[in-house]
Amino acid sequence: MSRPPSSARMHLRILTVGPLATNCYIAACPETREAVIIDPGWDPDQILAVVRALELKVRYVINTHAHWDHIGANGAVVSATGAPLALHPADLPLLQAKGGADWWAIPMPPSPLPDLELQDGDVLEVGTLRFHVLFTPGHTPGHISLYEPEAGVVFDGDVLFARGIGRTDLPGGDYETLMRSIREKLLRLPDATRVYPGHGSWTTIGEERVANPFLMRD
Repeated sequence: MSRPPSSARMHLRILTVGPLATNCYIAACPETREAVIIDPGWDPDQILAVVRALELKVRYVINTHAHWDHIGANGAVVSATGAPLALHPADLPLLQAKGGADWWAIPMPPSPLPDLELQDGDVLEVGTLRFHVLFTPGHTPGHISLYEPEAGVVFDGDVLFARGIGRTDLPGGDYETLMRSIREKLLRLPDATRVYPGHGSWTTIGEERVANPFLMRD
């Protein structure tokens, strides 16, 4: 995809962090320089360098879900920015278990507890941006996505990928729940909506509706 991610409505930086090449997103309001950091999975120095270079005020640090590759830099980023950490409460046990890092003997610091419990339908204000919380479980019990309708983007963690879907074979995953989240929450968004997933390249709702093999066979 050749179109740049930033627009007059939202300035967006995409950082690929950690051993699983997780996408960490820094989305900022161009008018106020207020920003949100989504899934600071690893490499806090890299993330914070962007915040400093762009002179951003971080309003929220948000985990779409609490797997270790999406939360590894929570502590350092929250400490440096003073921003509240936000998570759906159904993923709190996973957060407290360090996102399953111990399953693979991956050393990482524990995350701070969330300051804000996200629920379906919440709206988070970041300058002129309005992030709508969509409850999209299936990959994990408390997975959420963030939809900004004016910018036409959704940050959906590990739910829907370019020509793929999130895995459901880890503890707390459920295939039927994941597919229901995709169909009832994501596929109801406009076709032009850009999907920014937790791994890999961005896509659009329209492209996945017609070309994602998992959606065509379900």
